[in-house]
Amino acid sequence: MKEKVTYFDVIIRPLITEKSTSLGENRTYVFEVDKRVNKSKVKEAIEKTFNVKVEKVNIINVKPKPKRQGIFEGKSRSWKKAIVKLREGYTIQQLEGLH
Repeated sequence: MKEKVTYFDVIIRPLITEKSTSLGENRTYVFEVDKRVNKSKVKEAIEKTFNVKVEKVNIINVKPKPKRQGIFEGKSRSWKKAIVKLREGYTIQQLEGLH
């Protein structure tokens, strides 16, 4: 049986990297999201959580990379990344100090 995903389950964390910080100047933010969600769920969750209007959402499935420690081999975890562009005049105040 599938579990229902709530707004608080959709967004796992914002991604703060050098590249995502430079995107913040263009009203674009990057988030790690749940693997089960689609673009419309991400859009709803961002709009409800941060009280903003979303213009566009792009989703990327990040594949696992091979990892090795000594003789033990494995892979990193796979995850989903969402790049969210806000409409003109909107910003996410909670993430502005981090950029």
